[in-house]
Amino acid sequence: MNDLVCEFLDNPSYYLNRELSHLHFNRRVLDQALDTSHPLLERLKFLLICSANLDEFFEIRVAGLRQRIAMEREITELDGSSPQEVLAAISQQCHELVDEQYRILNDVILPALAEEHIHFIPRSQWTEAQSDWANAFFESDVLPIISPIGLDPAHPFPRLVNKSLNFIVSLEGQDAFGRETGLAVVPAPRSLPRILKIPDELVEGGDNFVFLSSIIHANADKLFAGMTIKGCYQFRITRNADLDFDTEGVADLARALRGELHSRRFGNAVRLEVVDDCPEPLIHFLLRETGLSQQELYLVNGPVNFKRLMDAEKELNRPDLQYTPFVQTIPKGLTRKDNIFQAIAHRDQLLHHPFESFTPVVELLSQAAKDPDVLAIKQTLYRTGSSSPIVDALLEAARNGKEVTAVVELRARFDEEENLELASRLQEAGAVVVYGVVGYKTHAKMILIVRRENGKLRRYVHLGSGNYHSGNARLYTDYSLMSADEVLGADVHIIFQQLTGMGKTERPQKLLNAPFTLKRQLLRMIDAEIKAVEAGGEGRIIIKCNGLTEPKVIQSLYRASQAGVQVDLIIRGMCCLRPGVAGVSDNIRVTSVVGRFLEHSRVFYFANSQPGLYCGSADLMERNLNRRVEVCFPVEEPALVRRLMADLNSYVADNHQGWQLATDGSYIRLQAAEGEQQPSAQQYLLSELTK
Repeated sequence: MNDLVCEFLDNPSYYLNRELSHLHFNRRVLDQALDTSHPLLERLKFLLICSANLDEFFEIRVAGLRQRIAMEREITELDGSSPQEVLAAISQQCHELVDEQYRILNDVILPALAEEHIHFIPRSQWTEAQSDWANAFFESDVLPIISPIGLDPAHPFPRLVNKSLNFIVSLEGQDAFGRETGLAVVPAPRSLPRILKIPDELVEGGDNFVFLSSIIHANADKLFAGMTIKGCYQFRITRNADLDFDTEGVADLARALRGELHSRRFGNAVRLEVVDDCPEPLIHFLLRETGLSQQELYLVNGPVNFKRLMDAEKELNRPDLQYTPFVQTIPKGLTRKDNIFQAIAHRDQLLHHPFESFTPVVELLSQAAKDPDVLAIKQTLYRTGSSSPIVDALLEAARNGKEVTAVVELRARFDEEENLELASRLQEAGAVVVYGVVGYKTHAKMILIVRRENGKLRRYVHLGSGNYHSGNARLYTDYSLMSADEVLGADVHIIFQQLTGMGKTERPQKLLNAPFTLKRQLLRMIDAEIKAVEAGGEGRIIIKCNGLTEPKVIQSLYRASQAGVQVDLIIRGMCCLRPGVAGVSDNIRVTSVVGRFLEHSRVFYFANSQPGLYCGSADLMERNLNRRVEVCFPVEEPALVRRLMADLNSYVADNHQGWQLATDGSYIRLQAAEGEQQPSAQQYLLSELTK
């Protein structure tokens, strides 16, 4: 019977396309720019985050689809779409999304900023004094380093850096060598800021900025002496930036990766952005030189790199236009003056970031580095940041003679260069650095500390759903568990043995780990809910994660719904499960919460399993469950279970920042009923956990 049900659930109409679902998430982010409940500068940030997300979407997702077509890998998606069909749908939706971005920028955000005396002044509105200042800046700071490139047989169209700001210039006349090329490309210097603040004495008040692109445009004639500029137009090329290279036969992963990093800047073009007043002949020329078609062309009404508006924030002091600051709390026993080992030995400690501080995690390592009774520290490092107190503690521990082992994931996308530098620093300090298992990204978040107490060795662990990045811990929602539980300590030891050694190891008792036990156990826990309902009881599943695309998990959730299990899925981004299909997913509700903090925690609740509450590093995606090293850990202490369930239920009930996924794949913004006092989940947690 199960095989028949499984075959029935293979129907493509029961699934949503993952790439289009990803774009829907960006739409929800963009919608925050219109939400006046957010302060104005925060609305601007949402607009710029959407732009940055879209850049990465083209660099990775669109580039991957184009590569599949080029290699004739015609694998259909879960929803039955071919790569060509998906690209066509992406093009349509992205063109609409980009148009909406610029409409919001020009018609909503910039006028609202102007009302708050924050201006981005176009060159057409510069005063004479401002023009003199801009021209002087060009002469002193731009002209000495800019390199215009005239196009002729000796100077073919240059291979421009990924996402760099450039100008296509049409010219008339002859240069010093008698050439009449008619065209030139001007790459904007990458070393210069894209936004500049106009000196206060040149404006009437407020904060006033100009784009570097405006300054270059206004002075372009100085780059081509004796020639007439007929037109100067911004453009930007987005390239394939994926470094998922073949590791087979690679003797030194770090050395091979260093060789690949340069290629990211010059991968195949996947998108061309050009200002919308650029003449068609120049546009066709750029399309021809980049090998792109009209489908990949985006005409924009404004700066091609407007996410650089974020640079202006550094020059502003407007707390009235930003979120109200809050003080992260630190639970009793976990402050710098406390002995954190004693607190963890007394009972498990659960932290919910960013509402509770990440400092205790840093302090745990810092104390371990100095403690003469600590013999060894092992840690996984995925993303830590360029200046990390976590890394500083590991370096200190290694210099103090501790046995420090770091599993550094070199292939954390867009952090590869930082991680290579991090690995070198740790090795120089005397730490043992390994790069995990070839073919499997190490995404698990684990610390293991071995300490001598009363003549015996005791293990302390930290397990998390987020990265060891202090900055992200102030912006992302994540959970941290610190424990001295003997079984958990032994389990973490087993996982590290898998990562650093070779051979088969014993199975962890409490931890669920991918690629070995996690998916299988999740399916068993879903099945336990089905059996409970079939036996006359009730079934309940709540899952919170960032993405749900794994077919077997989706099919198991469908079977649970068919059996009558009530399923709530809180999925921030991609979701291929289609809710509300009669007879298939009637009992499944999917919501996405988008707010002040990026939802990043992964939590899994199964009412009829024991333990039935887990947190961890894994999303429910093929890559996480099948091709990554992931860890999910149980939360067992009754007080912590109650607290975590209260958190989960606040997300289930969120009708302020929640979006419900409809059967057709669209998302509907939830609205509180008249007189309803239920706060948003993030606001509830701010009120409960912060000062």
